[in-house]
Amino acid sequence: MFKLFGLGDEDNHEKKIHVRSEDDFDGSDEHSESGEASESELGQISLDVLENHQSIYILAPVAGVELSDIDISVHETTLTISGVRNKPKEFYENSMEIKNEECFWGNFTRKIILGENMDFSQIQAVMENNLLVIHIPKIRFDSKNIKINRIQS
Repeated sequence: MFKLFGLGDEDNHEKKIHVRSEDDFDGSDEHSESGEASESELGQISLDVLENHQSIYILAPVAGVELSDIDISVHETTLTISGVRNKPKEFYENSMEIKNEECFWGNFTRKIILGENMDFSQIQAVMENNLLVIHIPKIRFDSKNIKINRIQS
């Protein structure tokens, strides 16, 4: 029903669905050659995808990420979550010695290819307690019995 990808090419015709305006996002995963992270250097966020008969829910813990630093976009059936997790300056810009560093800091992106039966015009995203929840309803196809009439000759 869906495929998960960490990285990939992006089309510039994405439709913004939440967080930032279309003007703030160029749709590209690659940054300029001015020293910013390239696509291969981007991190990923973990996520769970849950499904029932009516909807798909995507849950992504985003501790340490500001709401204004998250972009969610959709192009055709590919949903992309991208953003940045900044190091807390009060710790990392001081003269502290790092003894162990396991946390991921920097730009991240995650792509999910969904089925065509999703109602992408009704996508909703909320963030509460550092958990990003994306709700995508499914298109409802009503079943109908068709009566067969006999042709009389």
